[in-house]
Amino acid sequence: MAPVTNARVLFGSVPKDFPIPGETTIYDASQTIDLDNAPLNGGFLVKTLVLSLDPYMRGKMRSPEKKSYTPPFFPGEPLYGYGVGVVLRSENPVVPVGKYVYGQFSNHQQYSIVEAKGEFEFLDKHPKLPWTVFVGAAGMPGKTAFHGWKEFSKAKKGEVAFITTGAGPVGSLVIQLAKRDGLKVIASAGSDDKVKFMKDIGADVAFNYKTTDTREVLEREGPIDVYWDNVGGEILEAALDNANINARFIECGMISGYNTGQQDIKNLFQLIAKSITLHGLLVFRLHHKYDEEFYRTIPAALASGEIKYTEEVHHGLDKIGDAILRIQKGENTAKVVVVVAEE
Repeated sequence: MAPVTNARVLFGSVPKDFPIPGETTIYDASQTIDLDNAPLNGGFLVKTLVLSLDPYMRGKMRSPEKKSYTPPFFPGEPLYGYGVGVVLRSENPVVPVGKYVYGQFSNHQQYSIVEAKGEFEFLDKHPKLPWTVFVGAAGMPGKTAFHGWKEFSKAKKGEVAFITTGAGPVGSLVIQLAKRDGLKVIASAGSDDKVKFMKDIGADVAFNYKTTDTREVLEREGPIDVYWDNVGGEILEAALDNANINARFIECGMISGYNTGQQDIKNLFQLIAKSITLHGLLVFRLHHKYDEEFYRTIPAALASGEIKYTEEVHHGLDKIGDAILRIQKGENTAKVVVVVAEE
């Protein structure tokens, strides 16, 4: 077979604030690959089917000397993240041809050669769920919600939970998990359509933080026993002021500072005054405890409709730059996924 195009999305340069399509992220279709003869060096060749785009990717768009919990993207090299693909060729004895693989192995390109040490897991095709769900509600975002809630919420029936970014793939599952545990749920998001979705999945109080004062809502509906934070900034301050004694704060993200580099929280003394427990959440540190239970319960609940989810699906690698910017500006309507190819 003659070489075929292997389009990809490259990291161009470190953005000053919001990532700029065409500068920060560059679509490139100049590369080709010989699918039959490309050296695998003990690894395996994957055809990318779907990719996940997530807020954390902004933190990887930094200078290499700036340290973090996650490695940076490097200029001139492809972006990478969570994806689902199908194995076309393999020199790895534990990775058969035809298997579907999921993980953070996946370069943002049509075909990737994965080294034997690549991080991946096998997936079985579900008759009622598309592959896009396995990079969203049944993938890393869903695990973040499930694992984090199980580990840190210490939820008790009748308590009050406040969940930010409640219409996203993480927040929306947290809402449903909190309702399962018998909590009153306050949830916020940035549009009226998202408010409607949060109400549809069980939030007792849902509001648009852009048009409604968060402090007023929390003063009226709180105090808060469990706070799931995806935004940081002023909303975190409001949650601290309206927390109950012995509240548990789960810090999952702080997107309000991702593009400014600032998180100036002025009232951290409330942690002491109210005996608040603050938990930082990185999902990969909890896989060993909860992955088995997650896969045993959550995909089936998604397939049956017991747990609801939404997706914003883009088609083609050339849409990645614009989609990343939408996420960082909060313009996305749901979990953002990119369909790269059909099977």
